Amino acid sequence: MPFLLGILEQGLIISIAALGVYITYSILDFPDLSVDGTFSLGAAISIVLVLNNVNPFIAILLSMIVGSLAGLATGLLHVKLKITNLLSGILVMIGLYSINLRVMGKANISMFNKQSIFSDLNKFMAGSIWSKLVVILIITLVIKFIMDLLFKTKFGFILKATGDNETLVTTLGVNKGNIKILALMFSNALVGLSGGIMAQYQGFSDISMGTGLIIMALAAIILGQSIFRKEGVIKATTIVIIGAFLYKLSIGIVLKLGVTPTDVKLITSIIVILAIVLNNVKFVDTIKGKKVKRGVIDA
Repeated sequence: MPFLLGILEQGLIISIAALGVYITYSILDFPDLSVDGTFSLGAAISIVLVLNNVNPFIAILLSMIVGSLAGLATGLLHVKLKITNLLSGILVMIGLYSINLRVMGKANISMFNKQSIFSDLNKFMAGSIWSKLVVILIITLVIKFIMDLLFKTKFGFILKATGDNETLVTTLGVNKGNIKILALMFSNALVGLSGGIMAQYQGFSDISMGTGLIIMALAAIILGQSIFRKEGVIKATTIVIIGAFLYKLSIGIVLKLGVTPTDVKLITSIIVILAIVLNNVKFVDTIKGKKVKRGVIDA
């Protein structure tokens, strides 16, 4: 039970970051590599504020706000300075490494015995093993609910249109650059929040915490989409959350089988490759099936 509980807790935390990456990767078609640095930034802000006796919930809220500023930086580089989306993300990611070191003062800092977002409920539930899961689940569901509502608004439709057809958005009189900037801010805000929660969950912040986050998030998205192909049956946000759990479960099982933790990044890459191949095979089979049916009808 503790094994599955830990996987579920960490999966939900990662799913918040994956939801942020989903906005840029799946909707906006923007490969934002800055999220690796944003995750570490959120973690650093969260722990530093808690160590300075700031309320832990305010700390993760500020992690979210500061994360959005990282997204703003990426957006401005791309939209205003006309730097390519890929390079914009890389430049911000590199800059954030130094900023994160400045924030923490060193490569690794611990919370020691400071209060976290889990402390009060843990006391209320008399030290129950479920206390952390309850807090994480509530935060994740709130984020999911907000995103589901957002996608139904005018902004949500314009955001999707920007990813599909920028020319159409321009003809509608909407500034596509501003839409991209807002989307990047929202995306990185979620990643920063995820980093802040993960830091308090683990009890420390490390400069390398965000390394490979983009791959983890993509693994969650692609895994979920590979299993749940039919749109409309299950909401996209739910698919991403399930995908994050499946990713953490697969990593957990691999570690249980004796694979060393240093090989986790390699395993993650393999999982992403397999998920993409599975996705492509299903797509090709679908196309072939349609062609066969069409041939029968034509005959």
